[in-house]
Order: sequence, then structure tokens, then C-alpha cells
Amino acid sequence: MKRETGLTNLGRSHVGFVNPPVVRGSTVVFENLEEYEASLDVDLKDGPYIYGLISTPTERALESALAELDSAAGAVVVGSGLAAISVVLMSGISAGDHILMTDTCYGPTRILCDGILKRLGVEAEYYDPHLSRQGHPGIETLFRENTRMVYMESPGSRTFEMQDVPAIAAACRSRGITSVVDNTWATPLGFRPTEHGVDIVIHALTKYVGGHSDLLLGGITTRDRETWDRVKQTAVELGHGCSPDDAALGLRGLRSLAARLDRHERTGFELARWLEQHPAVKRVMHPGLPGDPGHEIWSRDFDRATGLFGVVLHPVDAERFRRMIDGMTLFRLGYSWGGFESLLIPLDERRGVRTASTWDEDGLVIRISAGLEDPADLIADLSAGLDRLANP
Repeated sequence: MKRETGLTNLGRSHVGFVNPPVVRGSTVVFENLEEYEASLDVDLKDGPYIYGLISTPTERALESALAELDSAAGAVVVGSGLAAISVVLMSGISAGDHILMTDTCYGPTRILCDGILKRLGVEAEYYDPHLSRQGHPGIETLFRENTRMVYMESPGSRTFEMQDVPAIAAACRSRGITSVVDNTWATPLGFRPTEHGVDIVIHALTKYVGGHSDLLLGGITTRDRETWDRVKQTAVELGHGCSPDDAALGLRGLRSLAARLDRHERTGFELARWLEQHPAVKRVMHPGLPGDPGHEIWSRDFDRATGLFGVVLHPVDAERFRRMIDGMTLFRLGYSWGGFESLLIPLDERRGVRTASTWDEDGLVIRISAGLEDPADLIADLSAGLDRLANP
């Protein structure tokens, strides 16, 4: 069946209620010694429940839905998107290893690489996200004997560069290197990396799956069972689990995901096309637009867009920019995205956040998350803000 139909049917129990029950609890009691002894070597994916931190029925319902939506062998849910990132990174590396990390990754991912992983003796080398694209060298030019993982984010969540995920995954597979991609922007409705050979997929379920800006949740899906076992064991060893209440909210968000993404996508395109024509805008960064450098890859691999994109403004003095931002009424200033409300945030890519690629634009970047408001009202808010930018 279509994935949009699956959203309303996957992960449902068959006990009379349309929603799985929220099973709260830390302790699982065993009927006898034989049952207890069997729990010492239980299958963590499908076996009996043994402790609330490891798994609950509500958590497994969400995991089964995510795995099927992602065409994956299994899923693991944890308490946040960053927790999912840390579990995946820790599951595939040891002291002395080398990993390749896209230079346009989510900010806290870079902090994790430059902090904890470095202290543990793992070298994270950042690479230009354009590697492996037509006319550029392949990712394999950076492989070493001790390279264990390549981590992608496509599009990048700051400046929306598209990567050739299938090409990078194929190069990794030929060398036995684990390929990973953060797929939060697209969700499983827009892109399913496992179908393109990627080993591990990360989702910040906080964003579009949660959808209501009231949930912190992360998800990991894997292409094969062996990788799932390694990821799940790492999550258990690090103490990363999932609240059953949060798992229930994640399931609730899945049910309406397709309907909300329809609105986010349409509004995002409408705002992006309007901004393309505004004289204060230097360029719009949205892979779904025909003029975007990543549009060919997006058209080839993706089924749809979402509502997150970026804008590069022509250079302007700081005070005008402050008046523009502070006067917004519908667009609020906030780090997150994917919720019902529209957000924006300024990003200065010239301030040392890249080490392997260059950023030559001299204007500020605004990242826009198109919410569920009427597009005409959002355009009016942007128009008034850009007027403030233009007036001395």
C-alpha cells in the first residue's frame, strides 16, 4: 500500500483501540527462574520485554512503523535527534578510527566530533558535500585504511547542498565502510536512503514527525539486521531509551505527517518562488527549485520537498537587519523547524563553521521553516520585513 496509507495503519495494536496503549513502566517481572534466565540472552528486537529502558510495547509500535516506512530491517528510537546521532557514531567507531563527516552537517554533530570523539581517539575529517557529484572527485579519494564511516546530510540543514547519496553509499559498500545519512529534512515520505544502499538512517523525529513543537525524539533505521543489533546494543550500553509517552506522541505525529507535509511543501515552494523575485534577495537555497545547484539530484532521488529552505540576502548593515528580524509577527525566531509554526533564524556561514568547503557569499543567510499558516499571510510578513531592510 502507499506510504500515506501506511501512516494511518502501521504500528497499530489489535486490541480494539485504534491507538496502541501507552505502557509505562521500568520493571518487568518474570514468572519463574527459567523465564528470568532466558531473559539474559533475549532477542532485543522481537523477544520478550525485560526492562523499560530497553523496550516497551509503545516504543516497539513506533519502531515497527518507522522501519516499514523507511524500507528498513529495523528501527531504534531514542530520546532526541542528537541522541540518535551519538548512538550511531558510537556504534561504528573505535579508538584510532577515521570517519568522514560532511562539512555542512548539523551544528551539534560537529561539536560531538570535535569533542567527545576526538577525546576518544577518533579522527573526524570533514569533506566537501559536492564530492562524488558529476565533475567532482569521488568520496573514495578520501578513504584511508582506517576509515570506518561516512556521514552524510542531504540536503544540508544550513545551506541545503545536495549530495549524491547513492554514489557515496556504493563507494562505501565496495570498501566495507558504514554509510550514514541524516534524513530529517525529507522524512521517509520524501526519501528512503536504505533503498539507495545506505546502511543507517537518522531522523530527528522532533521535527516533522512530531510536528507540534512539543516533543524531543530521535529515530534510527538500518538496512540490515546485523547493523540494527549493533546500533541497539550501543543505545542500551549508553543508556539511551525512549519514554513511552514520547513514543505515543511520535505515533500520533506519524498519523498526520502526509497531510501536514503537503501544506509545508506547498507553502515552502510558494514562499521560495516569491522570494526569488524580491530585489533584496540574492538567491534562494531550495533543492526543489529548478535553478538550485542540487535540483538534478533532488529530482532524481526524492519524491517530495518539505518546508525548510534558505535565503541569501544582499549585503546590508546590521541595524537594518535587526529591524527586519525584530519586527516579524508570524515568523518567530527559533532554532527548530518542522512544527506547525513558521520560524526563521539568521546564519552567518563566514564565521568558521566550515573547514573543508568554502562559502563565498557576502550576505547573511536566513533559514526559513514554513509552517501551516496561510501562505499569503506569511508573504505579507516577509514583505514587510524586507521593506524594513530596504529603508534607512
